[in-house]
Amino acid sequence: MLTLLIRAAIFLVSAFLGLVAADLILPGFTLHWDDWWGILLAVVIFAVLQSILAPWLFTITRRHANALIGGIGLLSTFVALLIAVLIPAAGIGINGPVAWIIGTLIVWLVTALATWLLPPLFIKKRVQDRRE
Repeated sequence: MLTLLIRAAIFLVSAFLGLVAADLILPGFTLHWDDWWGILLAVVIFAVLQSILAPWLFTITRRHANALIGGIGLLSTFVALLIAVLIPAAGIGINGPVAWIIGTLIVWLVTALATWLLPPLFIKKRVQDRRE
């Protein structure tokens, strides 16, 4: 149970880092910082959708278009961003095709790196806690 909670926290933190990185780097990709509740909602929506869409798209792609498996992360990131932007209460906005394309790449890259680099930090601490 604790491992599930740690993984969920890592996924939420990685989603937050990805969205913030895109907001800082890319004009046209905006987090509405005056609405912290909207940003929290956008992060949760994005993280949940990403965690649902990636395995689902992988299964569909593996059955019907094996050559596209490498693009699953980008496609699920794009769809999750699209749905998050369409929800009016979410504190995120993306304007223009360049912001959509580059924003998807930035968010995908940062979330991928964060989900790869953060677990050893949490797991190492958990192992040390158990040893003590």
